[in-house]
Amino acid sequence: MPTILNTEPIVGHWAALGLGLMAANIRTEVGITHVFVNWGSDHPAMLEELERQRETNGSHALTIVTSPNEMVALSAAQGYAQVTGKPAAVIVHVDVGTQALAGAVHNADRGRAPVLIYAGASPFTTDGELKGSRNEWNHWFQDVHDQPAIVRQYMRYTAQISSPANLPHVVRRALQIATSEPKGPVYLWGRREVMEQEIDQSLMERPITLAKWPSVEPTALPSTATRRIASALLAAKSPLLITSHLGRNHAACQELVSLSLLLALPIFLTCPSAINVPASHPYLVGSSYLVTGTHTPLLKSADVILVIDANIAWFPMNKDKDGAHERPNDTAQVFVIDSGDPLKRGIGMHHEEADLVCQADAAVALAQIQGAVTAVADGVAFAPHERAERIRKMHDSWLAQLRDAESVPLSLSSSGRPAPYTTPQIVGALRTAIQASGVSREGALVLNEALSNYDLVCSHMQPEISGEMIFSGGSSLGWALGGGIGAVLGGRVAKKGKGTEYELVTSIVGDGTFLFCVPASAFWMARRYQTPFLTIVLNNGGWKSPKLSMLRIHPQGPGSRAVGDQLTVGFGPDCPDYSQIAVAASSGWAMGTQNKCRPRGGRKECAGVVGGDD
Repeated sequence: MPTILNTEPIVGHWAALGLGLMAANIRTEVGITHVFVNWGSDHPAMLEELERQRETNGSHALTIVTSPNEMVALSAAQGYAQVTGKPAAVIVHVDVGTQALAGAVHNADRGRAPVLIYAGASPFTTDGELKGSRNEWNHWFQDVHDQPAIVRQYMRYTAQISSPANLPHVVRRALQIATSEPKGPVYLWGRREVMEQEIDQSLMERPITLAKWPSVEPTALPSTATRRIASALLAAKSPLLITSHLGRNHAACQELVSLSLLLALPIFLTCPSAINVPASHPYLVGSSYLVTGTHTPLLKSADVILVIDANIAWFPMNKDKDGAHERPNDTAQVFVIDSGDPLKRGIGMHHEEADLVCQADAAVALAQIQGAVTAVADGVAFAPHERAERIRKMHDSWLAQLRDAESVPLSLSSSGRPAPYTTPQIVGALRTAIQASGVSREGALVLNEALSNYDLVCSHMQPEISGEMIFSGGSSLGWALGGGIGAVLGGRVAKKGKGTEYELVTSIVGDGTFLFCVPASAFWMARRYQTPFLTIVLNNGGWKSPKLSMLRIHPQGPGSRAVGDQLTVGFGPDCPDYSQIAVAASSGWAMGTQNKCRPRGGRKECAGVVGGDD
């Protein structure tokens, strides 16, 4: 069972104030209930106070989740925040624990996940001047010049906790920033002596509230921008809307559907990192992670393009099969809207040829545009019938292509054995198995970290509701297993599914990603905290993506003729039995199978086990 921290105020270390404050006050205002921890020599006060409170007052409120690996801890915290919409906390150990957060820091940043990270720091006294002074050899090794610099460029805010007296202000400021757009991780750190400092009873009794520390309210478009965009869309002959992560804001999805239906406005998803629109929406014309030749042909012919909450709308250098650039034509009007960072300040070089750039909440902006369009049109139906029919046909054609890919008959390999199943067949079988199991859409969650198969997984699962599938939001592989743990825990807090928790959580990864996820730690945590989820490993026999990257630059070079092991990107000839890693790490709690020959029965069986069927 998870370790629980009591929240009654007790005179003693600032840890009593720190974690007690988070549990008793911040928890009620912001929703922090879970802390994913990797303890070290900088946390004696926390550990001592945690146990003293539990012995004295029982168990309440704050759930401590022991995490043997820091990247898994932060990935779990991100998954929790993605499901609940509320921040989680992570505690790590000095500079080395901060470094061990690894690529999860990148993902939390790019995925705009509100997570509060706290790291202790080596003691700054050496002769016993203060309680907590250096008394272990590693305290010298771990005293670096600028510990927060390790993660500063990925954080929305970093601060040192120098005294218990201002801890409430520091924590509240950090959470206020983390939960305001662009949301993201924050990092606090403090020396061991500060953690051991005795505090006055009056400090514990001082009322603390977040009522005067609210998140920034969603912003609206200026009226001039609203009218300009609405007028352009009304006059457009061939409009197009592009988005990537609008669906993180669930309220924006319905506004997007409404505007699209009102204007017969086609929607194309580029590098999607959220479910933005139902797969069945008649004006959804496809999605792409922008491999050359895969962008919608509507991009080149569009006269008005609305880019809203999109990471990357197009690659300027890409060309289609006929050699034409896959980018807007020179006369197209391009309007860019982003809820938190339209200029992508966290990216070194980023530019979109745009006529208007605005920072505004997607739900608010789309409602404004729809209102302006309706007012100008005076309630008259104005969506051109011809365009509506043409876009519907594109949507139907896209769905037909997906069905065809799933129904490709099995063939024999050169050895005479059945060829491996394709990703569309596997994902289509999973979707069918989930539907057959009776699991509701609200009760099923998919974590997609399939990398070279991102788009295939997203398209063939055919999601219909916001939050039905989540992504890391970044590009550092190793999120999906820890994210699965956090998602299950978050589902219980948010009462997903039938009002208690998710009925089925599935993480879909490649074999390389599976190993990046630190499966030994992840599956140990899954057992410890009873967070079952189905893991599907799409086994490429190694790293497929580096070879694909090479082929995009050197399509006819020597490397194009080399197999994975020759190219040093393969895991063969004897690949690991990934399923048994899970079994071993969980001491036999996990069920593992290498399913090579019957994806339909196998996926249904696994879905039944994870979902709780007998």
